Amino acid sequence: MSLLPPESGIEILEEISPQRLKALKRLGISSLGDLIQHFPRRHENRHKFARFPDQASETPECLFGVVKKTSYRRFGPRRIFEAIIEDENGGLLSSPLVCRWFNMPWIQKSITGGCQMVVFGKPRLRAKQVVMEHPEFEVIEEDAGASIHFDRIVPVHAAGDGIPVRVLREIIHLSLEKTDLRAIPQLWPDSHASEAESQNIWRAIHFPESLEECERARQQIVREIFFGIQLRLAYRKAAFQGSSSVSRPGTGILWKQIQKSLPFSITPSQAEVMDEISQDMASPRRMNRLLQGDVGSGKTLVALRAMVQAHESGSQAAIMAPTQILAEQHYRNFRRILDPLGIPVSLHTSARTEATPDNAEALPGLFESPPASSGRSLVVGTHALLFEKARFDNLGLVVIDEQHKFGVIQRSRLISRADAPDVLVMTATPIPRTITQTLYGDLDISIIRERPSGRGKIVTAVRDVTKLPDIIQFLRTEIAAGRQAYIVYPLIEESEKLEAKAATAEFEKWCSILAPASVGLIHGRLDPPNKEKVMDEFRLGKISVLVSTTVIEVGVDVPNATIMLIEEAGRFGLAQMHQLRGRIGRGMLKSYCILLHNGAKDSALEKLQVMEKTDNGFEIAEADLRLRGPGELLGTAQTGIPSLGPGDLLRDAALMNEARAAALSLIAEDPNLSRPKHKKHLEFVHKEDSRLSYNPE
Repeated sequence: MSLLPPESGIEILEEISPQRLKALKRLGISSLGDLIQHFPRRHENRHKFARFPDQASETPECLFGVVKKTSYRRFGPRRIFEAIIEDENGGLLSSPLVCRWFNMPWIQKSITGGCQMVVFGKPRLRAKQVVMEHPEFEVIEEDAGASIHFDRIVPVHAAGDGIPVRVLREIIHLSLEKTDLRAIPQLWPDSHASEAESQNIWRAIHFPESLEECERARQQIVREIFFGIQLRLAYRKAAFQGSSSVSRPGTGILWKQIQKSLPFSITPSQAEVMDEISQDMASPRRMNRLLQGDVGSGKTLVALRAMVQAHESGSQAAIMAPTQILAEQHYRNFRRILDPLGIPVSLHTSARTEATPDNAEALPGLFESPPASSGRSLVVGTHALLFEKARFDNLGLVVIDEQHKFGVIQRSRLISRADAPDVLVMTATPIPRTITQTLYGDLDISIIRERPSGRGKIVTAVRDVTKLPDIIQFLRTEIAAGRQAYIVYPLIEESEKLEAKAATAEFEKWCSILAPASVGLIHGRLDPPNKEKVMDEFRLGKISVLVSTTVIEVGVDVPNATIMLIEEAGRFGLAQMHQLRGRIGRGMLKSYCILLHNGAKDSALEKLQVMEKTDNGFEIAEADLRLRGPGELLGTAQTGIPSLGPGDLLRDAALMNEARAAALSLIAEDPNLSRPKHKKHLEFVHKEDSRLSYNPE
């Protein structure tokens, strides 16, 4: 039988039913190569199982037993299915295990008394019983001992609706038998693995003879995947820098005037970064730079410096912000600084298009006018800048603020313009080095490492809800002294409508508790005019307390706001809490961040303790990486990120460094990958860029 190429569609496997084909495609699997590279989440040693536990454990355990009894009952709206499993090998020394599933009635059709099954989950103690709630499970059929499902090292792949783990394992085993594994390219330079070794690597990652063999195969595959990631980044960086551009040196005259008018001094770190960016813009190669800086470190001023240089050089400059609130704040602040110098600024969002009138002097307010993105105006906008009606005249600089809020595809629409603008992307969320290498290896990096002087200290305290009466009294005292406060509730991702209603209910409660203080409400469901009205009243001090969701997470700057109470703080991520905390401490006054929780424990409590211990964003980013793992951080970052396969940025950091060095060396030798021996590398890069590029259709 001739072997099939990896790019063959899964329809070629006659053994797969039409229903299974649909289920596989829902998992993103459409070819034999996709099946082979659908790596196991873990492996289970089904030669030998752990003894049934007699106590709780935070470590998941894989157990094998026989079902002695099942039951199905209701408690009000809840339906509970239970299976009591006994360890056949443990005999009288082993206590039964109770497996319990809530509101999953279909499970009772899969598990019956007398069947053998493997379960995987965390044992808990419930009413003196050892219980696994919602464990992963697999029923073992009688002939499994001689199959791929039992009595061996067994892979567990991520499955989905319509395709059980057991069936997916069988399909992947079938694809390994029928696919020409030699046709999967080896990218690593000067790879000398034999065809037999190459084929064995793919089999060993799924169905190894031992866990040691599996780990060797995993490392080899991860090495290849990481090299592919770094090759694409290195090639893209070389191509970007090699693309034609215009030198935009500016004169520096306008910036000197602006700097004299500022009521504060620029920090040495800001000055250093400004010089790096200015030199990039003055050079004939395109700038493609990532600016990292902690919350409140002054990134926006650095961006304004670059935009003014573009203006002096005869080009337009645009800054894209992720929210209307932040865009309007940038617009207001830029107008305050630039109006006296006659530098026009325009605002372009989905809700508003405004500009500096030709005869504007000081900043009396916001002026309505037709779209003003022509000429040499500095343009401030949101996602609206991505669309056709946002036309530019000689766009020389694109600044993308809070870049992690935009997907790779969204950013590329501005970056890939024909006029080849310089690009500056900014983030106030410090990024661990390993993730920077993975996502942003094609960018030059600048880091602002210090906060401006004259900022008040922020004291962070973790408090249980039992302390709420004391917190309320503290709020009343500070508000009476003229201070302002944020009270933040977690976003309910499943429904912003639910989130808005919850915030409304809490708003009414706080109005009553803090009367006669003025309390405002803002959330993502408010229309832009009302949102702007509330924020203006808070900035002007007409509102003392702002009840909010995470809509204020980015960029809101009210120096008199010195208190932040984060309710249900354990539900927030570390990076998000750090961003929220950055909304206070923006003036000279001492500020207070209170993280309120209701019995948080384990990792949730550890997050809060990290926040209490440090306000250093880079330390917090490393803690976030350790607690959540790189998979979750990368998975929620943005669309277009590369798959790490079975790789792990913490465990495999050395492999990523090795891959980066190899990719940089190859591109230094052949920047265009034009040599015959690099044909497969060029094909890979083009294929990946095509897969991740923006398609307007």
